[in-house]
Amino acid sequence: MARIFYSMAGEGRGHAVRVRVIVDELRRDHQITLFAPGDAYQLLAPVYAGTDVVVHQIPGLYFSYTRGRVNFLQTTLNAGKYVWQMPRLISRLERAIREQQPQLVITDFEPALPRAAQRCGVPFISLNHQHFLVTNDLSSLPWQLRCSALWMDPIVRSYYSGQVETIISSFYFPPLKPWYKNVVKQIGVLLRPSILRAARQRGGFILAYIRKGVFTSVIEALRGCGRRVKLYGFGRRPREGQIEFCEIDESQFPADLAACEAVVSTAGNQLVGEALYLEKPVLAMPEANNFEQYINAHFLKDSGMGDWVELERVTGRDVAAFMERRDEFVARIDPARLNGNPRALEILRSHLPPCPSSRPAAAVV
Repeated sequence: MARIFYSMAGEGRGHAVRVRVIVDELRRDHQITLFAPGDAYQLLAPVYAGTDVVVHQIPGLYFSYTRGRVNFLQTTLNAGKYVWQMPRLISRLERAIREQQPQLVITDFEPALPRAAQRCGVPFISLNHQHFLVTNDLSSLPWQLRCSALWMDPIVRSYYSGQVETIISSFYFPPLKPWYKNVVKQIGVLLRPSILRAARQRGGFILAYIRKGVFTSVIEALRGCGRRVKLYGFGRRPREGQIEFCEIDESQFPADLAACEAVVSTAGNQLVGEALYLEKPVLAMPEANNFEQYINAHFLKDSGMGDWVELERVTGRDVAAFMERRDEFVARIDPARLNGNPRALEILRSHLPPCPSSRPAAAVV
C-alpha cells in the first residue's frame, strides 16, 4: 500500500469529477489524502466524510464572472492575492509531505502541491485537461484562437514543471507537438461509474447546464426552442413553460444525461466528454472571455459530434436548428475512444507498488 497526495483546481466541477474517478479506484489499495479548494472541496468533502480518504481545504485560483463573462481585472486581482499567500501554502504542504511521506503526488492543475513535492524529492504526475495548451499542435485553430492559446501557454507552464508524467484528459485529440510525442499521454475523458453504467435512452427532452449568473437570454432561447428542457445550474425554481429547473443531484443528473436527446451547455471539457460518451450531441456555448472553452467548442464542431454558438448570442432558433441535425451528430460519436479511465489507471499504477486489491470499490454515484 502506498500513500498518495492528490491536489486539484477548484474552479467548476470538472476537476473534482476527474479526481473522484481516480480516487475511487486507487483507494482500494492505497491511502489517499486530497487537497482541494473552492468548488472541488465543497463537492468532495461530504463524499469522503468518515471514510479513509482525507480531504483538506486549501486556497485556490478562480475565474471571477460579471454577468456570465470572465472579469479579467477581478480574476487578476484574485490571482495576485493567491500568489501572495502561495509561499505559506507551499510550506504547509511541504510539512505535510515530510510528516506523512507519500510515495507519489498527483495534481489536476493545482500549482502548490507539486512545488512542495519537488522540495521534498517526491515524484509527481500531472493529470488534467489544460496542459493541451502547452503540448498539442493547435495550428488548425482559427488565428484568433491560436493567439489566445499562445497567450495562455506561458500561464499554464507557470503552474508547475518537472512532473514524471503528463497525462491529458480530453474529448478531442489534436496531434502532439513533435518534442512531446514520446513524453505526453493523451487519454479520453475520466468517466464516473454512474456514467459508465447508465442506460442510454431517448427521453424526449434537452438537458441544459449553465453556470449561475449568465444572461437571461439563454433561458429565453431555451424557452423558444420548442422542446422540453431540464435545466441544471440555476437551482430549483418553478417550472417556466417547458423548462424544468433542476437541482444538481449526484444520481439524477447522470440519469438525465443518459436519457436526454441532446445537451446544451457551457463548453467545459468534462461535461461535453460525458455527454458524448453517452452518445448525446452537444450544442456548446463557451463563456465570454473563457478562451479554453472557445477552443473546446471549436474542436467539438470540427469533430462533427456537435456544434457551438456564443453564450451571449444563442437563440431559440439556434437550438432548434441544432436539434434538427441531432442524428447527423450522433453518427459521428465513438464512445469507446472517449473512455480514458483504463489508460489513466494503467499509467498511474505503473508508478505505484503492485498491490492486489483487497477491498471492494467504493460506491460512487
